[in-house]
Amino acid sequence: MGQHQISRVAGCELCESTGGELLHQAAQFRVVLIDDDNYPGFCRVIWQDHVKEVTDLPELDRMLLMDVLWQVELVVREVMQPEKINLASFGNMVPHLHWHVIPRFTDDVHFPQPVWGQAQRAPQPASLQVRRERLEALRAKMRQRLSTYP
Repeated sequence: MGQHQISRVAGCELCESTGGELLHQAAQFRVVLIDDDNYPGFCRVIWQDHVKEVTDLPELDRMLLMDVLWQVELVVREVMQPEKINLASFGNMVPHLHWHVIPRFTDDVHFPQPVWGQAQRAPQPASLQVRRERLEALRAKMRQRLSTYP
């Protein structure tokens, strides 16, 4: 069986860049850590091929994507210990299939609003520092958990 050629689109941010700090790259997807001062532990699951919607994928690829998404959520929950996880797949600005996995805390800047909404309070430096200290463990655990995905 031949190797799949990844489809790319010129000008697409997620086709032309990694999209964050690479934690794991497999043939069909990659998982990255986003550098966001207010949301340590914010990850993205990005499909390698340039497709817009989950339903653009064959059934087995959809199942793989969802399995990876759940694995990433589990690791973020275990390591970051958030109050809630937000999962989002918009693609309005970057129409390349990707999911946001965002740990949420009751003292974060936007809680209970979406992270893209109106800020509700000032950042809490002490809380953010505790969360940043967990990032090395998140990186290690994510790489370990995803190592079985070639």
